[in-house]
Amino acid sequence: MNAQDLKNSILQRAIEGKLVPQRKEEGTAKELLAEIRTEKARLIKEKKIKKSKPLPEITDEEKPFDIPDSWEWVRLDDICKSISDGDHQAPPKSENGVPFLVISDVRSGKINFKNTRHVPVEYFKTLSPERIPLKGDILFTVTGSYGIPVLINVDMEFCFQRHIALLKPMIDYTFLSYILESPFIKTQCDAVATGTAQKTVGLKSLKSLLLPLPPLYEQGRIITKIEELQPDIDAYDKAQTKLQAIEQRFPDDMKKSLLQYAIEGKLVPQRKEEGTAKDLLTAIRAEKAQLIKEKKIKKTKPLPAITDDEKPYAIPDSWEWRRLGDISTIVTGGTPSKSQPLYYGGNVPFYKPADIQDNKYVNTPKEFLSIMGKEKAKFVPKGSVAVNCIGNIGKSAILPRDGATNQQINSICYYIYPDYLYWFCQSMMFILQLKKVSSMTTIPIVNKSKVEQCIIPLPPLAEQHRIVAKLEELLPLCQHLTANP
Repeated sequence: MNAQDLKNSILQRAIEGKLVPQRKEEGTAKELLAEIRTEKARLIKEKKIKKSKPLPEITDEEKPFDIPDSWEWVRLDDICKSISDGDHQAPPKSENGVPFLVISDVRSGKINFKNTRHVPVEYFKTLSPERIPLKGDILFTVTGSYGIPVLINVDMEFCFQRHIALLKPMIDYTFLSYILESPFIKTQCDAVATGTAQKTVGLKSLKSLLLPLPPLYEQGRIITKIEELQPDIDAYDKAQTKLQAIEQRFPDDMKKSLLQYAIEGKLVPQRKEEGTAKDLLTAIRAEKAQLIKEKKIKKTKPLPAITDDEKPYAIPDSWEWRRLGDISTIVTGGTPSKSQPLYYGGNVPFYKPADIQDNKYVNTPKEFLSIMGKEKAKFVPKGSVAVNCIGNIGKSAILPRDGATNQQINSICYYIYPDYLYWFCQSMMFILQLKKVSSMTTIPIVNKSKVEQCIIPLPPLAEQHRIVAKLEELLPLCQHLTANP
C-alpha cells in the first residue's frame, strides 16, 4: 500500500460513516437537506441562481454501500447552488488582466498561478455569476485528466477553460472536496466519461454523481479527523519514498559491497598451496623483461614506492599492494588521420568510449582500421581492459579481440588475469582514484601516468580466478535481492 492508497482508504471510511462516531444531538442529513432546499428556493426566487432541471430519484440499486441512519444519499447538484463549466467560446488573450486557468494549472490538486494565460478585464466582467470562482468554491476537472477537485482558498479574480467545472457548495466545502477526492467519485466519473481522444464528464453526468451526506456538524468532525491523520499519511509517504529509493539502489549497493569484499580478500578464503602475490610478481617481472627484450614493449621508469598512508585497508598476508604500472603495461590509444581513407575499412577493431557500455566485454565497434591504419594506431591485445579516461572516466570493459583504441581510452594490458583486473576496475576504489587524479577542467581527463600510479590489491593468480568465479556467481543475484521480490 502506498501513501495514496492509505489516504484513499481513509477517505472511503470517511464517506461510509466509519471514520468518526455519529452523535444524535447533531441532527440528521434529512434536516440539512430541508434547509438546503429552502435556501435554494430563496436564491432562485431572488434570481441569484437558476433553477436546475430535476434529477432522477436515487434507486436502491444505485447505493453501493450502507451508510448511517442519520445520513442521506444525494446527487451532487442537490447540495450545490450551481454547477457550471468555463466559457465554451475561446476567450480573447491579454498580456495582463485576469488569470485564465487551464487543466495544467490545477492538475496537482492546487491552483498554480505561475505562467498562466490572461484574459481582458472587460471579458471577465461579462461572465455570469455561476462562472465566477469565489473563495470556498471547488474546481473540478472534467476533460482529459478528469476527476481532480481543487478547493479555492484564495480571494482573487480568475476564470477558467471549459474543461474545468465550478461547484458552488451549500455544505462544508472542505468536506465536499474530500468526497470528490475519493476513489468512489473517480469510479463514477470513469463510468460516465465519454469520448475517445479526450474523455469528458459532461455537466449532466457531473450533477448526477451520487454521494453520501452526513449532518453538518459531523462533516466538520470528519474534516478534523482527516486533517489529524494527514501528517501520518505524509510521514508514511516520506518513509515509503525513502524505502523505494533504497530498493532502487539496493542492487547497485550490493554490487559495490561484493566488489569491495573481493578486493579486500574477504570474498573467498586464502589457500596456502596457491602461493603468494610475491611469486606472481616474480613471474610478471620475468615476462616483462622478455617483452622488453623482444621490443614488444618499452622499458619504463620505476614508479614511486607505495606509502602506508596510501593503503586504504589491510589485505591478506599472501597479497601485495602494487601500482598498476608495475603489474601491467598501459597503452594510450590514438586516432589515425581521418584524411587518409586507406587507414579505414579493414577488419582491425577500432574501439571508442561509446563501445564501452554496461557489459563485461567491449561492444563490436562501428569502425574498423585497415592494416595500414593499424600501423598508425596503438596495438592493444585481446584481454586488455579498456578504461575511458576522458569525460565519463572509469567506465571499463575487456577487449574481446586484438585491436586499437582512440585517445580517450587507456588500456591495461598483460600479466594478470583480465577478469580480475576488470572487476577491480569496476570497484569504487579504482573509480575514486581516477576521479581524484583527474584534471580539474570542464571535461575531466586522466592521463596514462596517473593510471599507472593507481594502486591495486594483488592476490595470487589462482585466487584471482576463484574471486572472479565467486563474483560472477553472486552478482547476477543482486538484481533479485530487493525488499519486494
